[in-house]
Amino acid sequence: MPAQKDRLISSLVFLLFCACSIPRSGSASLQQEPSPRHYFSGLEAGKTSLAFFTPSVSPGAQPFLEQIESSAEALQDYGISVVKVNCPKEDVSKYCGKENALRKAFLFRGNRLIREFPTDALFDVNSVVANVLFALLFNEVKYVETLADLEHIENVLKGKSNMVFAYVPATGTAEHRAVMEAAFVYGTMHQFVLTTEAALLKATSQDDPDVSSAWLLFCHCQWATEPAQPCRRTALAQPLTLLNIHRHLKLMGAPLVTEVAEDPEKISTVHLQLGLPLVFILSQKETYEADRRTAEFVAWQLLGKAGVALLSRDLVDLNVLHRSNVAIKTPDEGMPIQYLVLEDTDEVITLVEDKNKVKQIQEDEQEEEEDEDEKENSNQDIQDDQVVEAVSRDKKRELPLEQIRVLTEENFHSSLLEAARTVVLFYASWEAVSLAVLRSYSEVATHLKGTPGVLLCRVNCWDWPGLCSQENVTQFPTIRAYKEGQQSVTYGGMWATEELSSFILLSQVSCPLKLATMDEAERYLRGEFPSELSSHHHTSLLGVFSTATSEAREAFEEAGNILSGHVRMGMYFEDDALALSQKYSVSPPALLLARSGGRSVEGISLSKHSLQDMVQMIRYELLDIFPEITVSNLPQYLQLGKPFLILFSAGDISQVESKEMLKVAKGSAQQKFVACWLNLKKTPVGHGILRTYFSTTPSLPVLLWVNLRAGGQVFRFPSEQSITEVNILSWLEKLQAGLEIPSSTLSEEDWKPPLPAYNFLQMMEPSVPELSPQPGDTPVQHPPQSPGGDTARGDTATREEPSQQSTAEEAGGPGRDLRGTAPRLAARDKQGKRHSEL
Repeated sequence: MPAQKDRLISSLVFLLFCACSIPRSGSASLQQEPSPRHYFSGLEAGKTSLAFFTPSVSPGAQPFLEQIESSAEALQDYGISVVKVNCPKEDVSKYCGKENALRKAFLFRGNRLIREFPTDALFDVNSVVANVLFALLFNEVKYVETLADLEHIENVLKGKSNMVFAYVPATGTAEHRAVMEAAFVYGTMHQFVLTTEAALLKATSQDDPDVSSAWLLFCHCQWATEPAQPCRRTALAQPLTLLNIHRHLKLMGAPLVTEVAEDPEKISTVHLQLGLPLVFILSQKETYEADRRTAEFVAWQLLGKAGVALLSRDLVDLNVLHRSNVAIKTPDEGMPIQYLVLEDTDEVITLVEDKNKVKQIQEDEQEEEEDEDEKENSNQDIQDDQVVEAVSRDKKRELPLEQIRVLTEENFHSSLLEAARTVVLFYASWEAVSLAVLRSYSEVATHLKGTPGVLLCRVNCWDWPGLCSQENVTQFPTIRAYKEGQQSVTYGGMWATEELSSFILLSQVSCPLKLATMDEAERYLRGEFPSELSSHHHTSLLGVFSTATSEAREAFEEAGNILSGHVRMGMYFEDDALALSQKYSVSPPALLLARSGGRSVEGISLSKHSLQDMVQMIRYELLDIFPEITVSNLPQYLQLGKPFLILFSAGDISQVESKEMLKVAKGSAQQKFVACWLNLKKTPVGHGILRTYFSTTPSLPVLLWVNLRAGGQVFRFPSEQSITEVNILSWLEKLQAGLEIPSSTLSEEDWKPPLPAYNFLQMMEPSVPELSPQPGDTPVQHPPQSPGGDTARGDTATREEPSQQSTAEEAGGPGRDLRGTAPRLAARDKQGKRHSEL
């Protein structure tokens, strides 16, 4: 009976939450009262109403009234009526006087005034409901500003009740409304505490929380029986919405550990009902106390993520291996319970947080231990765990690869002649990074579908190693762009869809593009020519040459071949080239750099004519003067080898700061350092960078000087000074004079990728003809397993066509040993779990 009662109460609470969340048309509306006298005479004791007094003709009140009327439905659920009272012109009372008209709303309980609200504080439905409930629950929901106030409430509650501590950046928001509605329902069960102080949120968290987002912590003070014992805290991991709070509080109210004495297939707990897994710790009579402590420890670690049950082997007949000590039941219907053998509690926690570990652990239990010689050079053979996880997670999703042609040794060269530009992805179907890039490549194919003159293809180097060797593809994945009569161009940028699409579109156009008339040159600078690139906003670079500057022109053309696909380059060397260049105050040879669709054109004289200098100069001039640093463009600025003057900001920087920093960047000292900024909202990795520089994240914005090539010293611009050109230059002078003390010093450890790329030609062993196995010989190895578990050729994600055996392969050609590398690498995939440092 108690269980049925709990389920009934839980169902009623859930229905109330649903009723609060679903809008209903016509269920409540704004009540109209003809006069203040009529309104006050109708007030009933204990009834709550929100009243707005306004003259009968008041156009300025219309937007406010619309929001008030919209909130009437939501407030009706809490027994609060919303009333508009029409004030006669002659009425100059407290509520209808000129000074109050259109400025305030009033909350009454019976005839007693509870709170006055400025109308600008009730700007939408969320703010109306949040502020009204906050006023009604003023004595139940405690508002705190300091850590001492919060700790005092915790100390009072210890051993008695639990606390719900919520932080909202501002009152009147949707998150504030969700907290107040939850407090209205659960206020008698838990003590609700609210704050808008960012400093208090940081003081209650070990990590560095984002103060721009709302947070909710469930404080288990009822478990703290001693005054010195702190209250455990469990954060709500989902966004702060009404249903998420309800779900979180329901999980917090469930038993910490459930003892099970029946078939686990028949067990159903609140965790399974809410879509979370249930972990069973298998126990026996002899180890009950230790198993109980283990279950409680795991339950605290997984609170809000999974349920934990203690399953007694002595009471339940389990047809599983005796050495199995953990089982997991997922909420997916029809999925059997998985029984596993784990070594410690960390593996149990990882099991829940990483669902792919279940299958991986089962496969590991079935595999034999590797020989010592198989463990050599394991770092080279282990893929990035996150990439493997991504591939495994999506392995059953079929990719739309029908737009990408499969190339073989027979059709490779003929396919290159079919289109003006052919782009080829060289990859290995068993390798995780290749499969991840293939997903981006398929999205590019969908994005560029129907683009004339572009053909997207792919070559599986596992099936056609000889072809990859012939094309000198030594690492995979590799993307090449081919054009008849020109040298192929290798892509060296980011593997994201946007960057790949941009490369393919740019490589479609000749680089440099030779312009025949002055009109074409002007249109090119405006971004209108060629037509296939007119919709893509790239910075345009135009080289202007006279007949006497052939050396510079030849170097410019060669630089275009190198930078093809990455830079939009044009070239003009007609008789009127001098007139075009002089229009922008330069003389041939010169570069014209057009940014922002040609609204500003900068003329740059060419003094150095060597190919290396030309490529370096073009790359440098295309960099922004005061760039926003992102993950994709950071390598370009690091290659300059200059110190960084970098402004870290919690969002977009202000116009004043941008203007002052731009002055510094354009000044005479701009050749000595890189002035830039980083938006932590768009590039969250900036939080980790700041934590590397400082023990805690400083208040933002913060301006830093970082010199990676001179001891790694980090200097912080004085926070008490405003960010102006004069102050910054004065500070930089002190730095150069050695008058400033660094805030921190970075370690001398090199910043390198966690693993090198695969160079599979170097891994190839000398070719040995295959012979029938003799006694004592090693058996022939089978094709490897992909990271997702499918065979390399049968991967459902890649939908590979059956490979064709070529004559060269049958004769023991150079590709045979490449196939031999994959089994060795794939066999070591199980070592990935031991490489947590990746």
